[in-house]
Amino acid sequence: MRLLLTHVPLARRQYYGAPALSRLQELVEVTLNDGDAPLDPQGLIAAAREVDFIVADRATAVPAAVFESLPRLRVVMRSAIDIRNIDVAAASKAGVLVTHAEPGFVDSVVELTLGFLVDLSRGITHAATAYHGGRRPEIRVGRQLSGSTVGIVGYGRISRALAPVLAAMGMTVLVSDPYAQVDDRRFRKLPMEELLGQSDYVICLAVANEETENLIDAAAFARMKPDAFFINMSRGNLVDEAALLRVLTENRIAGAAMDVGRAPDQMPSPELARLSNVIATPHIGGLTPPASESQAFDTVRQVEALVKGEVPPGGANLKDWTRRS
Repeated sequence: MRLLLTHVPLARRQYYGAPALSRLQELVEVTLNDGDAPLDPQGLIAAAREVDFIVADRATAVPAAVFESLPRLRVVMRSAIDIRNIDVAAASKAGVLVTHAEPGFVDSVVELTLGFLVDLSRGITHAATAYHGGRRPEIRVGRQLSGSTVGIVGYGRISRALAPVLAAMGMTVLVSDPYAQVDDRRFRKLPMEELLGQSDYVICLAVANEETENLIDAAAFARMKPDAFFINMSRGNLVDEAALLRVLTENRIAGAAMDVGRAPDQMPSPELARLSNVIATPHIGGLTPPASESQAFDTVRQVEALVKGEVPPGGANLKDWTRRS
């Protein structure tokens, strides 16, 4: 059996890792992408003509043309949880299985979120930047997290791990999610409009889909306190960036932090990231060895199942999988 791993060398080191790759090579014949850029659809088709399986990184789109052009292809495995740039409907029509990894990045994203909260509150980035530039930093009065109110929009796996930590730090935790039940009595569930008006910090962790496109828009920012901070740890699609740019440049909220945005590969938009009241990181929430290796080994386990003739975990369209051999 043959497999294509689409990660370029840097992404392979950062997001897949040598242990997972070594195990993969014990199971199947592996073709690597040694180029310096993610494969475009035609490049993907050319590279995958003789393979049974593709393990795709998050930067590699898999449109309908790929499934139409590769009659040998049986499974596309995404080494991430997000499969939005894979045409699952086209895969199903072709009888190809699409799988995804589990979110092994939860703890890493929680930790980066905590870093953002502390940095926004105490001005760490501003002080460090001034010192690095040979200047004396402005002495600012910080904000204490204990006793403050944090509102979490979306109550999925990351939020469920983050909320108890925030409560343990002495913060009042509000949650808004119309589809989730909040059983922990330490947290209070509210409609998003009320949460926005009561929170000193608003953390966006809702799932990205058509319903949540631009969920945090001009009206949402208008409901926030003028001294509130906004943090986006979900996807850029959830935020109206033009509205966010306006409220930040007009100082209608205190500032923002973001690990995601609408730039390529869901990175923060440079126009927002350059602002002095913004802290931005280049989509690194899950970029720690335990998080990356967790998702990489999910694809290894999927390949192990396929080699044994079993149904792999993580299937998104199992009922339509007809190309099993």
